[in-house]
Amino acid sequence: QVQLVESGGDLVQAGGSLRLSCVLSGNIFSISVMAWFTQAPGKQRELVAAITHGGTTTYADSVKGRFTISRDNSKNTLYLQMNSLKPEDTGVYYCAARRRRIGPFISVGSYDYWGQGTQVTVSS
Repeated sequence: QVQLVESGGDLVQAGGSLRLSCVLSGNIFSISVMAWFTQAPGKQRELVAAITHGGTTTYADSVKGRFTISRDNSKNTLYLQMNSLKPEDTGVYYCAARRRRIGPFISVGSYDYWGQGTQVTVSS
């Protein structure tokens, strides 16, 4: 079993920055892929960025060039650096992890573990 705890969500103005953190605990050696998803009110949960155990990253088109996903294995922590924030980035951000190595990163159902979510609100 793996536990995920996010932090770092806040209210910021458009153009601002935030860094989200996700601390992992438990059987983390089983994890192959970690990711950040976002869910806006009335919308489906969507992939923001993912990173494999080997360090390969992938991003949603809407955040390329603005967001950076990274991991610090010594601290068992996943990060999402969010720059040049836009009002449309508003949502609850969830940290996710899965054991499966292959398969599309965008598949919500492929992730085994989820955090409780942290709210990001970007005002115009």
